[in-house]
Amino acid sequence: MNFQRTIQKAVTLRGTGLHLGKDASVTLKPAGINQGVLFHRSDLKDSLPIEANYRNVVSTQMATTLGKGNVTVSTIEHLMAALHGFGIDNLLVEVQGPEVPILDGSSAPFCAALKTAGIQNQGAPRTALAIKRRVEVKLAEKWAVVEPSNRLEIHASIDWDHPSIGYQEFHFIDGKTAFEEIASARTFGFLRDVEALKKMGLVLGGSLENAVVLDSALVLNPDGLRYPDEFVRHKTLDALGDFKLAGIQILGSFKLHRAGHDLHRSILAEVFKDPQNYEIVDAVEEPATIKAAVSKRAVAARFAV
Repeated sequence: MNFQRTIQKAVTLRGTGLHLGKDASVTLKPAGINQGVLFHRSDLKDSLPIEANYRNVVSTQMATTLGKGNVTVSTIEHLMAALHGFGIDNLLVEVQGPEVPILDGSSAPFCAALKTAGIQNQGAPRTALAIKRRVEVKLAEKWAVVEPSNRLEIHASIDWDHPSIGYQEFHFIDGKTAFEEIASARTFGFLRDVEALKKMGLVLGGSLENAVVLDSALVLNPDGLRYPDEFVRHKTLDALGDFKLAGIQILGSFKLHRAGHDLHRSILAEVFKDPQNYEIVDAVEEPATIKAAVSKRAVAARFAV
């Protein structure tokens, strides 16, 4: 049986917000069975927790932002990817400020924090969402497709007209590809876009310490890239983080081309639009053949649009 998981003890990370450039901190705390991942703005009096769910995404501009009322939490994707890598289902995330700290621009610091906190198995089975038929979304030159599979797969591809990027692809297979192969891949951007983004109030905290930065031809970071194909690996990492917002483990094979946070949310919404697209099953080695121990109707109701 595949059981739900949380962490053993609280752990705090401090740094800078990528977009506002202000001090930011996040404290990860254990949470109870079936609570899911909840974000709480601890700097705002009487603010309510926000469920980490695609339905609560209020912006996908340069980051994934959750919101409830006037309260928002931005740049959650790298933390969410780490939670997928460690199989964390239930967690309280207390955030001081409107952004999760960017740290080094990857999931690696969050992975280190989770190792420090320790992982705790919980006495309740984990369920999964098994894709039953092909679902696709297209946004201009970008597209996403998901098809049935007995595990989560992400086949990401990008095609950038830049000599240091060009065409890249990466195939992540849950349970086969080590999470370490993508965990350290950093977010990236182009020097030519920096001034325009800053005028929009974005990337005010960006630097060579927390992003890969490129000019018209080269990578500007003194230490270069962590992987030859770091760009597409980071895109895969972002996708894992955003798909964690399904609120349940997904069993399906995704193909993503030039995808970003907007497309990730759109494909999740398209899946959940029609209950015929999926089935709730036990999260075991062959989930498509075993029915959930809990009421499928009760679990599915949680994800109805």
